[in-house]
Amino acid sequence: MDGLKHMNIPEMFGSMVFNENVMKERLPKDIYKALKKTIDESRALDPAVANVVANAMKDWAVSKGATHYTHWFQPMTGITAEKHDSFISPTEGGNVIMEFSGKELIKGEPDASSFPSGGIRSTFEARGYTAWDPTSYAFIKDGTLCIPTAFCSYSGEILDKKTPLLRSMDAISKQALRILRLFGNKDAKRVNTTVGPEQEYFLVDKQYYDARPDLQYTGRTLFGAMPPKGQEMEDHYFGTIKPRVSAYMKELDEELWKLGILAKTKHNEVAPAQHELAPIFTTTNIATDHNQLTMEMMKKVAGRHGLVCLLHEKPFDGVNGSGKHNNWSVSTDTGENLLEPGSSPRENAQFLLFLAAVIKAVDEYQDLLRISVANAGNDHRLGANEAPPAIVSMYVGDELEAVLKAIETGAVYKDRVKEKMEIGVCALPPIPKDTSDRNRTSPFAFTGNKFEFRMLGSSFSIACTNIMINTAVAEELRQFADELEDAADFNDALNALIKRVIKDHKRIIFNGNGYDDSWVKEAEKRGLMNLKSTPDAMPHYTDAKNIELFKRHDIYTEAELNSREEILLEEYYKTINIEALTMADMARKQIIPAVISYTKELADAAMAKKALGIQADLVEVSIIEKLSALNASLAAKLDKLEQALKAAAGKEGAQDLANYYHDVVFAAMNELRVPADELEMLTAEKYWPFPTYGKLLYGV
Repeated sequence: MDGLKHMNIPEMFGSMVFNENVMKERLPKDIYKALKKTIDESRALDPAVANVVANAMKDWAVSKGATHYTHWFQPMTGITAEKHDSFISPTEGGNVIMEFSGKELIKGEPDASSFPSGGIRSTFEARGYTAWDPTSYAFIKDGTLCIPTAFCSYSGEILDKKTPLLRSMDAISKQALRILRLFGNKDAKRVNTTVGPEQEYFLVDKQYYDARPDLQYTGRTLFGAMPPKGQEMEDHYFGTIKPRVSAYMKELDEELWKLGILAKTKHNEVAPAQHELAPIFTTTNIATDHNQLTMEMMKKVAGRHGLVCLLHEKPFDGVNGSGKHNNWSVSTDTGENLLEPGSSPRENAQFLLFLAAVIKAVDEYQDLLRISVANAGNDHRLGANEAPPAIVSMYVGDELEAVLKAIETGAVYKDRVKEKMEIGVCALPPIPKDTSDRNRTSPFAFTGNKFEFRMLGSSFSIACTNIMINTAVAEELRQFADELEDAADFNDALNALIKRVIKDHKRIIFNGNGYDDSWVKEAEKRGLMNLKSTPDAMPHYTDAKNIELFKRHDIYTEAELNSREEILLEEYYKTINIEALTMADMARKQIIPAVISYTKELADAAMAKKALGIQADLVEVSIIEKLSALNASLAAKLDKLEQALKAAAGKEGAQDLANYYHDVVFAAMNELRVPADELEMLTAEKYWPFPTYGKLLYGV
């Protein structure tokens, strides 16, 4: 890493990316212009152009040491997939040349039978297609040219997360442009959503990880008593970064910068051994690709430092889990942020209309936002007073809330420095920015010119959340445009529309403490949904209004929605099943024998004392009694868990299985953990079969 000190970072940045600078350098001008037009206007790529681009891309990749190429895609597993092919083609005389055609660039044919499809595809229906996404630059990773692609089945069903994301971006652009035209904006040709995902993670020593079957199989500790010190001293957050972690972060930055990823901020997080990396905003589909690469590189670089990067939402009980904050905004291709309060009444009228669209979208589609962050790992965080509650609400700050209230009631408005002013959308005073504190308990918080959606789990792809936000906001903008385009008087209609939206959807706005128990009761009074677990949330995926939403904007068919609901439910109960089997295995094969061995040592010591005539106050006997009682309790609860797992075989249907695993199996797992963690506190360290929380959290 010493070389980084002498490295020219601007030159290094994007050095492994076939970006615009490389395209300008290596492509003929007419080909570059044609490709740029394809990217900017989302057009189909001319095959003749594709062949020239493919050859230039191959030559560049080979010059960087690449020997293979792959269509890099994002199936419903939540991680990325790749099948590698070499550039070599045979020639006469037993030689080879390096070739790469436009056809190979544009389209691939990976096997689609073994990826999650939720019943859309049968095993014998194996053919799938990958299609190049030219809006996301190709890059080199591990000697392979990676081409970002979409993934679909032979018959056209969506099998990935990239395709619906791109469609949702097109949908919101189309509807937002209709609104902008009403305000006289004829220059913008496209509206893009942008995202900056903050990524939290844990680092643990690999030797301790290797000794924990639960971490290896499930990504989280299924057993573990808290050490004497947790996070209660609040000394880790933003604290001095340990040398070993600092070295890891430096190398991670370097690897990400080479891939053109705008890694910007790094710091210690709240829990011991927890850290965060935050990038600069970029277009949503590129941000999604970059976040997938970031998670991959976090794990890969950790291995080089004798560390393991944990991206599970709750690796350790008793300290904060890890989330991912999805900072979302909307901007034109001319650089105008549509969520930025303006300095003129007309600019603010436009801002308030887009704000109203987001407010209405979050209220009407709160179920979809909750679904977009639902899995077994994230269920540990949401509502646990360390992350936003499972109830979706919005924070807008006191100042903006006062503006909205004044619009709704027609009252006068007084900001913190100005005199009272009559308020109407088209005679609006400048709206102050950054006049309110952040609310870290809010799931969906307005932070000046963007919204921070804080419910995502650390292991999530950000694609699903942004599909939901983009599509829901697109729908509200569509409704607004339909109404305003037909209005006899635009200003009157605009005023009435914004006032009506605020009045009808103000229930979703909450600036208070989302951790407080009183909010749960208040949210219920307001009619907000409290979908506490993944099985609670999933049935709403295919509610009639949601099917209609996605069909209207050509994001998903009804069959594709059903498949996604099925996939997520299967992922949930399979995750719990693996965790339960791992718990049972660790308890039966490691914890119970370890306690028996320690008990025997204590019994031998007690017998030796008795042989010496020492009869009174044998501490060994007292400990043996406690250990024996707890071990018996552990064995009984283990039997209960194993019986629950056997009974699961009689359940049918993804929803029923998910409910069963949540209500019965997961409950039995929690019961089993209690005596196990008590036994850890009583058992001599040399007998306990795996590294403790103390070593895991403080061993780096």
